[in-house]
Amino acid sequence: MASQTDLDFWFDPVCPFAWMTSKWVRSVARQRDYTVGWRFISLRQLNAGVDYDSHFPPEYEAQHTAGLRLLRVASSIRDRHGDEAVGPFYEALGTAIFDTEPAPDDAEGQARRGTPEFVAPILAGLDLPADHADALDDAGRDAGIQQETDCALELTGKDVGTPILQFSPPTGVAFFGPVISRLPDDADALELWDHVIGLASFPGFAEMKRSLRERPQLRAFGVEPGTEGLTEDWHQGSRRQKK
Repeated sequence: MASQTDLDFWFDPVCPFAWMTSKWVRSVARQRDYTVGWRFISLRQLNAGVDYDSHFPPEYEAQHTAGLRLLRVASSIRDRHGDEAVGPFYEALGTAIFDTEPAPDDAEGQARRGTPEFVAPILAGLDLPADHADALDDAGRDAGIQQETDCALELTGKDVGTPILQFSPPTGVAFFGPVISRLPDDADALELWDHVIGLASFPGFAEMKRSLRERPQLRAFGVEPGTEGLTEDWHQGSRRQKK
C-alpha cells in the first residue's frame, strides 16, 4: 500500500500494548506535526497455523477473532470514508476496550467485542453509518487485511506481533514495538521517540528485548494510570505466541 504519511502504524484493536504504544505515537504526532497512517495487522491471521489450545490461555482465540472482526469494520470505514477515518475509529475502539472499568476477561467477554452490540455505539459516537457493523461477518475483507499483515512482516521479519511502526514510509526504518506499559508525558514521549528512532535507524541494530514487563497501566486491567503495575512476564496480545 502506498503511503503519504510520516509514520505508518500497524495495529490489532484488541492488543493492549499496541493501544498503549498508539497513545504515545499520538502524543508524538501532535507535538511533531506528523501524519500517521493506521494500518491493519491481525493477530488471528498471524496465528492461523497455531494450535490455540496448546499455545494460549482459553480466551485468546476469542480475543484474536474479535480483533479480526473489528478490523473488517475498520476496512469498511476506510473504503467509504478514507484513511483519515480509521484513526478515530481505532481511538474509539481502544478507549472502549482498554480505558474503561475492568470487564469479564473470559472467552465470552472477549468475543463480545466482535459483536454489533459492541460496535454500534462506537459507530454512533463517530457519526458513522450503523451498517458498517455488517462488515463484522464479511470474511471477504480478510484477504485485504492479510495483505496488510504480510506487508508489515515483510518490513520486520516474521517473528513479531503488534504494533509495528515504520517511519518515513515506504522506505524508512520499520520495527516491532516499542512495547511500553505506561504512557509517558509529552516531554518524555518525545525523548523516548528520539531514542527509539535513533536506535532503530542504525543499520546493524537487530533486537533489544526483555520478557519481564509491567501489567499495562490501563483501567481495563485494574491498573490506573500513574500507579505501579505488577512486574511480571505479562504479554497479553502483543506477540504472536505466548511462548
